[in-house]
Amino acid sequence: MLGRVEKSVEAHCGAVLAGRWNYEGTALVTVGEDGQIKIWSKTGMLRSTLAQQGTPVYSVAWGPDSEKVLYTAGKQLIIKPLQPNAKVLQWKAHDGIILKVDWNSVNDLILSAGEDCKYKVWDSYSRPLYNSQPHEHPITSVAWAPDGELFAVGSFHTLRLCDKTGWSYALEKPNTGSIFNIAWSTDGTQVAGACGNGHVVFAHVVEQRWEWKNFQVTLTKRRTMQVRNVLNDAVDLLEFRDRVIKASLNYAHLVVSTSLQCYVFSTKNWNTPLIFDLKEGTVSLILQAERHFLLVDGGGIYLYSYEGRFISSPKFPGMRTDILNAQTVSLSNDTIAIKDKADEKIIFLFEASTGKPLGDGKLLSHKNEVLEIALDQKGLTNDRKIAFIDKNRDLFITSVKRFGKEEQITKLGAMVHTLAWSDTCNILCGLQDTRFTVWYYPNTVYVDRDILPKTLYERDASEFSKNPHIVSFVGNQVTIRRADGSLFHISISPYPAILHEYVSSSKWEDAVRLCRFVKEQTMWACLAAMALANRDMTTAEIAYAAIGEIDKVQYINFIKDLPSKESKMAHILMFSGNIQEAEIVLLQAGLVYQAIQININLYNWERALELAVKYKTHVDTVLAYRQKFLETFGKQETNKRYLQYAEGLQIDWEKIKAKVEMEVTKERERSSSSQSSQNTV
Repeated sequence: MLGRVEKSVEAHCGAVLAGRWNYEGTALVTVGEDGQIKIWSKTGMLRSTLAQQGTPVYSVAWGPDSEKVLYTAGKQLIIKPLQPNAKVLQWKAHDGIILKVDWNSVNDLILSAGEDCKYKVWDSYSRPLYNSQPHEHPITSVAWAPDGELFAVGSFHTLRLCDKTGWSYALEKPNTGSIFNIAWSTDGTQVAGACGNGHVVFAHVVEQRWEWKNFQVTLTKRRTMQVRNVLNDAVDLLEFRDRVIKASLNYAHLVVSTSLQCYVFSTKNWNTPLIFDLKEGTVSLILQAERHFLLVDGGGIYLYSYEGRFISSPKFPGMRTDILNAQTVSLSNDTIAIKDKADEKIIFLFEASTGKPLGDGKLLSHKNEVLEIALDQKGLTNDRKIAFIDKNRDLFITSVKRFGKEEQITKLGAMVHTLAWSDTCNILCGLQDTRFTVWYYPNTVYVDRDILPKTLYERDASEFSKNPHIVSFVGNQVTIRRADGSLFHISISPYPAILHEYVSSSKWEDAVRLCRFVKEQTMWACLAAMALANRDMTTAEIAYAAIGEIDKVQYINFIKDLPSKESKMAHILMFSGNIQEAEIVLLQAGLVYQAIQININLYNWERALELAVKYKTHVDTVLAYRQKFLETFGKQETNKRYLQYAEGLQIDWEKIKAKVEMEVTKERERSSSSQSSQNTV
């Protein structure tokens, strides 16, 4: 801090070409002309010589977890873990000597630049994601912005600003000579470059743009924003006391963080923002939901209302806010979801209002590493769903309420690269390999998986080229950014959103009328699943008939004729494939025979006998149906338990039929008596 030399160490034979502190500041890696890569403690003690090679090493970078080191070796890039005997990853990255590398801790992407006049973007498995056109001169520097959304490229008389996917936002031609090194400010708003002519060049990131519905906001200067309403071409200028660091425009609010304060504007009134002071000035992420917004800075995660009231600040073990981004954090009106960086198979779920773990505090754990998460935005807290993409690019959906029993994590699709929920209803869209897919009612997987394909909208996505990304899903408009940076807008049908609205208000007649008007199979299939989920069997029957599912119509008619509401509920659960839950409902209602019967109907013989023996009833009924089943297929009994109970027992079908009829009568009487007692009350 005082500029004194604390210690001087003979580190390399020849020049030291690069040095980097790890993310925790506990170790320093140096490389030099002697081809050695050395790790030092912060007191200057040599910990290890990680590698040694015959060519000079021009650049080095730490991996996001500080457990690996990336360095150059001529035209090759090498990732070497610190653990001895761990696998080393090496690949040819450029056609000329590689001069600079950088590895971002937020997005886990690698930048490289070389004498072949190109810069490239790689993932950490050495797969190429972007390859630039050759420049006039060698690329002498590259550097990631701290949040991993942008990077800067330096060359002879050249400074370029690029998106993380590689395409270029801006090109400047300062008279600097070659720019040999680039450093970003911690807030990601400024760049400094070390120039060949002995000067330092400073640059500020401006002309950032945010869009929502008919509003377009542009950062014109460091402390000035321009708001344009494209409907009437009205323009408002927003002036700030300090430089703008981050902004977000969504849900009729613009949230802007400067180096000291947070401003909240309503799209109805741009003149009187709500302003409050920030604890730290380095906000790295702003997320918005309908009722509140989330700020992430170096110190923590903070939830505020649009009136500026602090709501909560969730915390979890090993929390590192510097590596959180829009893919690993998601916000809804009642829930905050955060992917764990220490164990990437785990998602933390918090109550928005308190910041405490949701439900019984159970974590959401998946079998593979999770890449991207997204919470749906509408509906009740109990129905809140989270969709996520894992490292195999499979898309899954599950409920966020996790009490006692293990919640089902259900697969929705494969080869999904990017996803987004609509802000107005729970419709999900994603880019699947070569298709753009919209799941009009993702909950169909829990209700009737068979008809899920009938509830989808698909179109060819090859026109979006490689690595497109969904920017937003507002109303029925999806905005996709292509690999070249251009924006592409897709309008989806407005009718599914109207159907969601009718169903959430229980306007079933209006929903049926809408489907009859639109005359589309997807609408009827969505209505069938929605009606079944809400136990409206009359509407479900109409909808299933409209999509030609005659066997299901017959089953619904059978359910409607059942005497008790418990039996109806159990068979609806069976319809959705929840056999165990159906059995529990019947047993809790004292309908033991009905629980046995559903197992007989499903040929679940072991369980049917187990229940009969446990409750000491209808053992002969189970044995009779088992015998009839075996006779039909000409088989002999081999099951030891069945042989044991069948010994010396004579099957009397007349007696069994009478017992079954008595059970049905009993259920009817019980149902009618409970109904009449309710009427009396």
